[in-house]
Amino acid sequence: MTEQPAQPLPQKNSEPNTFRDKPVSFVRRSGRMTPSQERAWVEHHTKYVIDVPRGLAATSVAEGSTLDLVELYGREAPLVVEVGSGQGHAILHAATEHPEKNFLAVEVFRAGLARTIIRAETAELSNLRLAEVNAPELLEKGLPAGSVDELWVFFPDPWAKVRHQKRRLVNLDFARISAHALRPGGMLRLATDWEDYAEQMREVLDAAPDFTREFAGDWAERFDGRVLTAFEQKGAAKGRAIRDLAYRRV
Repeated sequence: MTEQPAQPLPQKNSEPNTFRDKPVSFVRRSGRMTPSQERAWVEHHTKYVIDVPRGLAATSVAEGSTLDLVELYGREAPLVVEVGSGQGHAILHAATEHPEKNFLAVEVFRAGLARTIIRAETAELSNLRLAEVNAPELLEKGLPAGSVDELWVFFPDPWAKVRHQKRRLVNLDFARISAHALRPGGMLRLATDWEDYAEQMREVLDAAPDFTREFAGDWAERFDGRVLTAFEQKGAAKGRAIRDLAYRRV
């Protein structure tokens, strides 16, 4: 990816609604990156960050820009995609434990991606790539249909206020897009510490024609491939139950 040296993150929403016909699940607000994050981005982002052709918005994906995964990773291997990877704790652990698989971290916050790059360099990972894009657009336009073996959505923004819940990532359209990206038999794994969002996710995916439950009872068992993060521990400490869901692409 060829890009100018990292710039400070925007302080306000840089994704005007006029650029898209539906709301996104994020608002790009953040402070400046730390000096170590800036340095990691400048020195190593071409090694990890995919050069995704853009539409009008800063994190959009242009039409007709399907990526060549074999070229990106230098091999054919099962692909695991994490939506909203944050600082990369889950996907870095998985990429280290499973060198036989390819991993793709999707995140719109550059500071989180830079932190992921720092840890990837320390671990000398060659099977991890990053994408600074709106995840639904990447899944629908940027990845070949049926190319994803597992799709992870761990602790997405709950948009707790009722008036904001239209921004929640997991809805029927996201289920459709996920089914498009996943291979038949591929897995969609989700987790949240917001009960009403967990119930919404379950309702949406139970109704999605391309998915079937991979759990019995109300909730799935905790996915053992998901490392316990400080974020999850904080939610549990506040008394919020951690809910996992698992669905298979039929």
